[in-house]
Amino acid sequence: MSQAPAAQRVTKQRVAVSAALDTLDDFVSTQELYRLLHQNGVSVSLATTYRILASMAEEGLVDTLRNGEGEAVYRRCSVTAHHHHLLCRQCGKAVEIEAPAVESWAARIAKEHGFTAVQHTVEIFGLCPECSAAQASAAL
Repeated sequence: MSQAPAAQRVTKQRVAVSAALDTLDDFVSTQELYRLLHQNGVSVSLATTYRILASMAEEGLVDTLRNGEGEAVYRRCSVTAHHHHLLCRQCGKAVEIEAPAVESWAARIAKEHGFTAVQHTVEIFGLCPECSAAQASAAL
């Protein structure tokens, strides 16, 4: 049986990271968030920013995924249930989606191979409607 993550100490840096995430609509890398915090006068090291984001991800407070370059990016998530993302390769827009067919498939495959305590992530990359339209206009 797995244990819940230990409660993290609430520090001013953790509060600042959490507050900064609340102001953002899209996913952000640790380095982008670190720069934003420093622009807003928050004194926090890059290493601490990494640790806080990792802790928040482990606690389920933020979504984590890999962008097109393979870099981990984070976002405060508005959906508390398990879900997946459509991600625009150009502008970074993310759309949260539920995918019951994926859930069924993952459960079936895990069971067929005797796996338990299975987790999965599905990230679908493409161009959002706005970027597709801009790309089509540029091609004319």
